[in-house]
Amino acid sequence: MDTTLEAVARESRGKNEARRLRVAGQIPAVVYGGGQDPQAVAVSPKELSRLLHSESGLNTLIDLQVAGASTKVIVKAYLLQPVTHQLLHADFYRVDLTRKVHVKVAVRLHGEPRGVKVQGGVLDFVHREIEVETLPAEIPEHIDIDVSGMMIGDGVHVRDVAKDQKWTALSPADMLLVHVVTARVGAEEAAPVAVAEPEVAKKGKPDAKEK
Repeated sequence: MDTTLEAVARESRGKNEARRLRVAGQIPAVVYGGGQDPQAVAVSPKELSRLLHSESGLNTLIDLQVAGASTKVIVKAYLLQPVTHQLLHADFYRVDLTRKVHVKVAVRLHGEPRGVKVQGGVLDFVHREIEVETLPAEIPEHIDIDVSGMMIGDGVHVRDVAKDQKWTALSPADMLLVHVVTARVGAEEAAPVAVAEPEVAKKGKPDAKEK
């Protein structure tokens, strides 16, 4: 997927400028980090939304083009209109491809557990993301877990998915991600979950830090 995003430098700020930009089909944004001064820019909300809805979502490594210069960034935060959910503003964080960053990566489940089909258990999806440290170019789009062989009492922890990866887990190794519980416990403590694509078009803040 093309991760290039065109941006235009802007000199003025404020509510009037933001309204003018939105009427013109753009939104205000700020680029910061990397030991440089913040830069005010304007971007297309349609193009930014396309990147946010990609497989890697908020963790997409974006090639931001400003006046012919290219900068690698990730989305630090963005603001949505509460009723229409239209993009209103975005913050971009400059990244150094040689320095590791801290980000949160979504967990995705695949399959239907045998403990649900055969034993009548309930799948409890406890934590849906893991905080990791990795180089910007090696941020995983998502972390996949095959739950099809799980029976009642089986569970998957962070340590089970963090082996031999290009990233290092910052979430506790014993943090439970998903398990299969009995129907009685499930009725009180867990609800069945559908394995679906996580939403990315919402306000969020990946915890990116320079090391």
